[in-house]
Amino acid sequence: MPTTLLEPSKHSLSDYIHRLESGEALLKDSPENVIEVVGILKSYGVVLDNYSRNLIYIAENQFLVLFPFFKYFNGKVSFKQLGKHLWHDRINFEYAEYCMKTMLWHGGGGLDKYLDSDDFYKNIEQVIKAKIKGNLFILTLHKIFPEFLPEQMRMMAYYSGLGQFWRVMADMFLALSDLYDQGKIQTIPQVVQHIQDALVANAANPITYEVKIGDLLYPILPKSAGLTFLADTAIPYVEAVFFRGTPFPGTVSFNAQAGQIPDDQAIFAYGALYADPLPIGGSGIPPTLLMQDMRHFLPEYLHKIYRQGDRQEDDLLVKICETFQKSMFCVTTAAIKGLAPHPLETKDPQEQQANRVYLEGWMNRFKTSRIEDVNR
Repeated sequence: MPTTLLEPSKHSLSDYIHRLESGEALLKDSPENVIEVVGILKSYGVVLDNYSRNLIYIAENQFLVLFPFFKYFNGKVSFKQLGKHLWHDRINFEYAEYCMKTMLWHGGGGLDKYLDSDDFYKNIEQVIKAKIKGNLFILTLHKIFPEFLPEQMRMMAYYSGLGQFWRVMADMFLALSDLYDQGKIQTIPQVVQHIQDALVANAANPITYEVKIGDLLYPILPKSAGLTFLADTAIPYVEAVFFRGTPFPGTVSFNAQAGQIPDDQAIFAYGALYADPLPIGGSGIPPTLLMQDMRHFLPEYLHKIYRQGDRQEDDLLVKICETFQKSMFCVTTAAIKGLAPHPLETKDPQEQQANRVYLEGWMNRFKTSRIEDVNR
């Protein structure tokens, strides 16, 4: 029962509301869930470290390059690297770009607003002039299609913004694994608290982006824009990737007459909290790339659990996806707690009522999610 003075909620997902009001998480606490969540977040942390470095490299070194053939090489192009790339013995940076484009498309937050501002246009116009100076083909292209290169720079801003966001998240998840190894993390609420503390500690980190052309630095997202980690990258990321997402080709019809995709972008429910893990491994399913990356960095204690299943390694990507969804409900719990109008442990009846309304609003969004599935 909730530790509040309010009547029990009558919401269809009231158990989760009471769970949050009692200091628990959306994912039930059990030793098995702790092992799975910490293990998958360690693997995810390693992958995000790689994703972050590549996104930032692209933003700083591949801007306004129309055919960036070597953007996934982080500036280290060699025959060995090329061979690994062609043999697909590498990190799938395409998934990082998928998340970036999803954020760009859904928008939200101060970053999205700033990219439509006059200040941004002034900044990028200087960059464009300096970058394409003397290039008759690109100069002509820019004159005929004046919005093409600015749109490329908007995308570069999201490369950088998501890269900076994932830099914090990677460090957070790897630190969580270290604390678990030291015996300091033993419950799901402790996992959530670790994530929440890190989000709060980094909330005001400035999101900035500048590029170097010749010997000069050109600001794209200056510090004066006031963009910060939590409000302008973390929250839009949760909205775009956890909740809305994009429909996967091959699973729904993109034909408007079929009506399988909502007309209203705001009610999209294709994000990580809703996706069915079973299609993982199929063609056109972007998360397959992420699961494939994480399989290479699974800690042995988690990999051992997966091997004990009836199908052992045969459905490994599906198992990873199911565990990953569990971990994302923990991250979402941290976000819900951190954004609540009042501390969820408050004893003030009015504050409890405001929190109750807030939590019921979240539960409305979880109705069609996999919250029940991950707790079975």
